[in-house]
Amino acid sequence: MFYLIIVLFCVGFVAIAFEHNLSINKAAIAMITAALMWVCIAFGDFDFTPQQELPVHVGRISEILFYLLGSMTIVEIIDSHGGFSLFAKVIKTTNKVKLLWIFSFLTFFLSAILDNLTVTILMITLMWKLVGGKNTRWFFAGMIVIAANAGGAWSPIGDITTIMLWIGGQLTALNIVTQLFVPSLICMMVPLVIVSLSLKGDAVSPSGSDIDKSAVPTTDRERRVILLTGTIGLLLVPVFRHITQLPPYMGVMLVLGIMWLMTEFLHRKKQREIRMRLTLVEILKKIDTPTIFFLLGILLAVAGLQSVGFLNDIGIFLDEKIHNIYTINIVIGALSSIVDNVPLVAGTMGVYDIVSPEALAAATPVKAAYLKYFVVDGSFWELHAYCTGTGGSILILGSAAGVAAMGMAKIDFMWYIKKISLLALAGYLSGIAAYYLIIRW
Repeated sequence: MFYLIIVLFCVGFVAIAFEHNLSINKAAIAMITAALMWVCIAFGDFDFTPQQELPVHVGRISEILFYLLGSMTIVEIIDSHGGFSLFAKVIKTTNKVKLLWIFSFLTFFLSAILDNLTVTILMITLMWKLVGGKNTRWFFAGMIVIAANAGGAWSPIGDITTIMLWIGGQLTALNIVTQLFVPSLICMMVPLVIVSLSLKGDAVSPSGSDIDKSAVPTTDRERRVILLTGTIGLLLVPVFRHITQLPPYMGVMLVLGIMWLMTEFLHRKKQREIRMRLTLVEILKKIDTPTIFFLLGILLAVAGLQSVGFLNDIGIFLDEKIHNIYTINIVIGALSSIVDNVPLVAGTMGVYDIVSPEALAAATPVKAAYLKYFVVDGSFWELHAYCTGTGGSILILGSAAGVAAMGMAKIDFMWYIKKISLLALAGYLSGIAAYYLIIRW
């Protein structure tokens, strides 16, 4: 059963890659793959049962899905009220290259403050307003994914991997910022420069009515109130989490509830037809539900691999056969483009312990030379945060930001491999080289 589970995952992954050729929605493939894998686990000879494992995984996955659903709804509220037209008025240029740099840097820095998934949703929505043409949009979306993952890697609250390592005690917040900012910036800059060389001319807005005031029955004041409430609310979610120690989706639920009440209050005196367009009940119909189910299937499938011990076996194999922190992290980062980085980081944290100063002092010189990489703020943990955070950009399914962009921008999987994957890989390796030079100097 163990090998059948791995085969099922591989077959499902290939089927998702060729979604357009098969004319089957990737959400259906992901859900079938996950269900069949867990059926095999149920009938397999493992030292656990699905009844023991599934509630744990579903609890963790539901936090991601509820967060995604809440943040997508908040973004949709802002969009339905014409809030993004205010951004459109600030961004004056129509030059493709200038727009690409603006989008990339905005995404890079916002992802460090918010989380890369929320920022990707925001920027893809804004891109849809300002950029026309399928091919151009896909290049912009690809760079948004790379910039979002790179931006999240150098902040303790920007990406789930750095959050896990920060909370787990492997890294401190200040150290994450100081050590990973430059490698993360280079990770974004290398593909950004290359993509800029291929873009020519102006970006044509797909429809002027999208950002025309007359297209949205709201006033400038209402647009500003909704935009500020939504963005400030999302910005405060990490603060809410730090103060309360509650999961991020609780903060998103609070912001969404406040915005729901606010919209009811703002539009209570308007005509029924206009009020219905702007109510949350109507806005919820616009949410990209297939993306939610797709993410559910993918994460459950990866959880199956984790439960049967496949991911842990890979970690042990890398440590025994390679025994080099740079090579190990490069491989793990590349793996994060195929499987979810959360179980990868969790598996790594289970394989490697934090080395205490006492243990380091008691070790032989040869042993100590290797163990020093695993102390708090050690090079292994720093590089691990970078690699698992940015490696997911190599394939669009390798990160939550990529999955969201794929669903929202309708990016073809094979197109991403042909046009973006090598660029993301170049940025990924360049960032590692930068980190190595920084450590040596």
